[in-house]
Amino acid sequence: MGKFGVTPGKEAELAARMERCGLLEGDLNESFMRASGPGGQKVNRTATAVRLLHRSTGLEVKAQEARSQALNRFYARRRLCELLEERVFGAESPEAKRLARLRKQKDRRRRRHSGEGGF
Repeated sequence: MGKFGVTPGKEAELAARMERCGLLEGDLNESFMRASGPGGQKVNRTATAVRLLHRSTGLEVKAQEARSQALNRFYARRRLCELLEERVFGAESPEAKRLARLRKQKDRRRRRHSGEGGF
C-alpha cells in the first residue's frame, strides 16, 4: 500500500479492514483517469479519479470524490472493502448494521412524532 494523504490511524484501519476481507494489493488493477465535475482547471488537467478492479471477484469501483489522487485511492479501497464485506457477510456486514440502525432510529422518530398535534 502507499501513502493516501490520510492520518496514519486511518491508513492502519484500512489495512486491517483489507486484511479481514482478504483483499490483497496484488489482486487489484488500479488505473487513473480524469475526473469530472467541479474542480476547475486542476481537475481537467490531471488524472485524479481512480478505478480499482478486483481481479478475483470482478468487482469494480471508481472514486472521484476528492481533488487529490491519493485520497481517491484511499476512498476506492474503502468502498471495495464495503462491497466485499456486503458480499461475504451479508446482513452482518458493518454497512448493513449501520443502515439497520438508521432505519430503527427513523422508525422511532416517526412513531414518536406521528401521535402529536392531533388536538
